[in-house]
Amino acid sequence: MIILPAIDLYEGKAVRLRQGDYAQMTVYSNHPWMTAQEFKDCGAEWIHIVDLEGARDGVPKNLDIISRIIRETGLHIEVGGGIRTIEVAEQYLNLGVNRVILGTAAVASPGFVEACVSRFGDAVAVSVDMKDGKVATSGWTEVSDQDAISFCRVIESWGVQTLICTDISKDGLLEGTNLELYQTLREQLTIHIIASGGITGLDEIRTLAERGVNGAILGKAIYAGEIKLTDAIREAAV
Repeated sequence: MIILPAIDLYEGKAVRLRQGDYAQMTVYSNHPWMTAQEFKDCGAEWIHIVDLEGARDGVPKNLDIISRIIRETGLHIEVGGGIRTIEVAEQYLNLGVNRVILGTAAVASPGFVEACVSRFGDAVAVSVDMKDGKVATSGWTEVSDQDAISFCRVIESWGVQTLICTDISKDGLLEGTNLELYQTLREQLTIHIIASGGITGLDEIRTLAERGVNGAILGKAIYAGEIKLTDAIREAAV
């Protein structure tokens, strides 16, 4: 299983939100590229980046920062937040991003997702953020009436090869992740599954790996010192 440390960008800074709430924001670094280098020094090969302003407003706002992270670290990068046109997806991929993440667009414009998959193949992932079993959109500010598990099955039918799933109710609380959710997804889907939201302990990482989850995104647990990234990477490889 691959561990993807997360960098959430807002106004050029590395920040974390509590349950996706922009009013509950903690700034962890004014130099995200240095944070990315620290992750690399710990053994990370991938980084998960979210442009929070892009997720909220629908327009990428941190291209320069992301470009600098790519240029200075050489890490594999997946990026989400505000990618709602083929042109923006292509812009990121041309920048050197390895995988673009479609979120709100997957709910609002299924044809767009299929077009991206047709054009960019496995460089496209879809992120399903859920709350109380429903799909959340617009940077977690809105909750639709779409059943999340059913929607994940639909995404697979579009040819998407990587699914990133976040339970918002667990995110940023350091209270543990939704292991049952990822067990259900693994049983019902054949595509790659990346777990996100609330992962707090090495035992959870071990369980996710044992259950066949392909990746795990770590955010606040790393920044708060609950998990050492080096330990997480080692545990995921077992």
